[in-house]
Amino acid sequence: MGVDDSEIRTGEQGERVNGPRVLVAGASIAGPALAHWLRRRGAEVTVVERAPELRPGGQAVDARGVAKDVIVRMGLDAAVRAACTDTAGACTVDADGKVLETFAVEDDGGDGFIAEIEILRGDLARVLYEDTRDGVEYIFGDRIAELTQDADGVDVVFAGGDRRRFELVIGADGLHSSLRAMVFGPHEQFLRHLGHVLAFYSVPNEFGLDRWLLEYQESGRSALLRPIQDATRAMSMFYFAAADFDVDYRDVAAQKVLLRERMAGLGWLTPDILAHLDDTPDFYLDQVAQVVMDRWSSGRVGLLGDAAFSSSPMSGQGTGLALVGAYLLAGELAAADWDPDAGFAAYEKRMRSFVEANQEIGRLNARSRELPGPDAEPIPDFTGEWFTELVGRAINGVELPDYAGVPDSGAPAGSPITPRPEQRVS
Repeated sequence: MGVDDSEIRTGEQGERVNGPRVLVAGASIAGPALAHWLRRRGAEVTVVERAPELRPGGQAVDARGVAKDVIVRMGLDAAVRAACTDTAGACTVDADGKVLETFAVEDDGGDGFIAEIEILRGDLARVLYEDTRDGVEYIFGDRIAELTQDADGVDVVFAGGDRRRFELVIGADGLHSSLRAMVFGPHEQFLRHLGHVLAFYSVPNEFGLDRWLLEYQESGRSALLRPIQDATRAMSMFYFAAADFDVDYRDVAAQKVLLRERMAGLGWLTPDILAHLDDTPDFYLDQVAQVVMDRWSSGRVGLLGDAAFSSSPMSGQGTGLALVGAYLLAGELAAADWDPDAGFAAYEKRMRSFVEANQEIGRLNARSRELPGPDAEPIPDFTGEWFTELVGRAINGVELPDYAGVPDSGAPAGSPITPRPEQRVS
């Protein structure tokens, strides 16, 4: 069932709104990117985020191949590039800091190990938020507490007490999606732990770090330092094998204890990086996991980004999947006259192979970091033609229709967005 064109509403700016009311859960990357395209297709969009404001910092994320085309179509290429980390490349080093291997940003046409568009997650979220904030309703510090759907819509109860009705609800609330658990089932049904844990946090740049990422690996563990726009600071990262990971992803104190235990004895600059663990403002630790689902929709509720198809940081493509998925989900829903069955089905058909290629790369990279042993699978041979073909499918293996005939209000008018690190959401 599509949207009844006889129901005409007025949006926040007084414009006529004929599209559906859509609620999006999550204001990181996938949610605001979807809000951009839904708004352009004529929907009235609300984004709810449980955090009280945009979360700054975070790990560096990349846009490669077809995801760069999506950014251009959004009219945000200049804004995104202005907020990039400007990383020149990556080096693996030994315990004394001697360079063992180098990967330059120019490799593979800017779509290699270090992508030409590399940006901190929080900076990209801010660009997307600033692009959409004037035409999209954002609700911070709240979440979906209950929802009930029928043939025509979804009744939502927010934790803050508000009750509202929407035609569509989309979960873009990450790996541990509350909406997914509410509608589709427990996390355990869909999470696939890849046997590793990732932690990262910013530190003072007392290491002489310039524009090059440095990584040290030893016995299934690794420590990294990478540059960010603020040259006085750097982003640190740790990977370690942990098939038995059982720490609550919200228990920060326990996570720091675990990180110190697992990094004990690791060489290079590790002790100096860990010395800043208790005074960092943006610590994060979680399992390296994927989300594998047979369907990304149920009735009038759909999923996007990590909530639907996390490929894990091991793929380097989580952001690309979110951006491409947002474009296709909004386009297919609008092309189907907002009929959820047809729109969601077309979105899944276009995205499925693209998602599977990226998840396979994530699994292969996780295997390459495993400790050798009698039960370990062989380390993949990344020099074969099969891997080149797989990478091609993971970067460019999805078509972006032009959606001719589908409403498109066009990119927002006005001057380009200038990144403002001090911007906060009240």
